Amino acid sequence: MALYGLLLKISENPMVALNHAVAVAMACGADEGLDLLRTLEADERIAGDHRLPAVRAHLLEMAGDHPAARASYEAAAQRTTNLPQRRYLHARAARLGGEQ
Repeated sequence: MALYGLLLKISENPMVALNHAVAVAMACGADEGLDLLRTLEADERIAGDHRLPAVRAHLLEMAGDHPAARASYEAAAQRTTNLPQRRYLHARAARLGGEQ
């Protein structure tokens, strides 16, 4: 977590911020990571990227909110143009009870 904090001070990079949110979630709980993701939603550099809803989905799944996680996995799948990534994200959603 400290490394990402340092990197964020050096450069306001949205991918670093996304990774920081994951690290915080792993160390402090999914809800804290989700709070950090909310600040990224307004950042145009990453707001349309599939990684943001994919990470949100993972953290929502960790928090036990499977319907919201499923919807976020599906949103991430719609945003990626990479077929293997799309299949993976649809599979994650389906595992939570959604349809592909």
